Amino acid sequence: MGTDEPISPRNPRVAAARRLARRNVRAKERRFLAEGPQAVREAVDHRDAEGRGTLVELFTTAEAAERYADVVEAARAAGARVLTASDATMAEISQTVTPQGLIGVCHFLDTSFDDVLAARPRLVAVLAHVRDPGNAGTVLRCADAAGADAVVLTDASVDLYNPKSVRASVGSLFHLPVAVGVPVEEAVRGLRAAGLRVLAADGAGESDLDEELDRGAMGGPTAWIFGNEAWGLPAETRALADEVVRVPIHGRAESLNLATAAAVCLYASARAQRAAGGCRSVTST
Repeated sequence: MGTDEPISPRNPRVAAARRLARRNVRAKERRFLAEGPQAVREAVDHRDAEGRGTLVELFTTAEAAERYADVVEAARAAGARVLTASDATMAEISQTVTPQGLIGVCHFLDTSFDDVLAARPRLVAVLAHVRDPGNAGTVLRCADAAGADAVVLTDASVDLYNPKSVRASVGSLFHLPVAVGVPVEEAVRGLRAAGLRVLAADGAGESDLDEELDRGAMGGPTAWIFGNEAWGLPAETRALADEVVRVPIHGRAESLNLATAAAVCLYASARAQRAAGGCRSVTST
């Protein structure tokens, strides 16, 4: 299904892939680009609920096809169309300054919010009003690393399939269920009805994360709401939560960035959920 000679930059497959840089085209075609060997490798291995492969086609330079021969052959075996392209053609498709020689065209892989709830999750990250695609992808990666069961992007957040989001997730996009376009009120209502305690992470929170851990309050099913990079969570969103929790600043830093705060909160919940008694402080009596 591949070709040894590089395809022309005027090939309609190149034009179609290049158009996926635009959000409206991605939404219409329900396809997105995954760049680099790690993302493509994850795409090759991913299947939807019906067993359909996620990777549709793969653009590769001759050099990359040799360097990552296992990935390219796995893509062919999975039924993806493999197209050899010159460096100049890859640069036209790529959204990076230095393309790595592999670009996959993939089916959308988000899941419905109802399916997220039906799986009875114990740890969920909710991105509300998150506008920076790099931050969204990094939080998704943190959620994956912490063992979260799902991520929810509200309707006020960035596009999950923005190329920067996909790159920042470093393959984690393919690892856990992600629901998109969910109004924050609906997300909170559904998660609470599913038995999760809903916590809003905010520097102005009255509750302290260390105190929550010390009193053993973090061991149950939990959903964390993370807000905008610049102004955090609006008052109306904070009011929806069961508790507004701040990450304590023990040094002189003014604050933590979104992804760092999310990592701290998600790992705190993950540790507490894995510890008998809810992970009380070793200094508590």
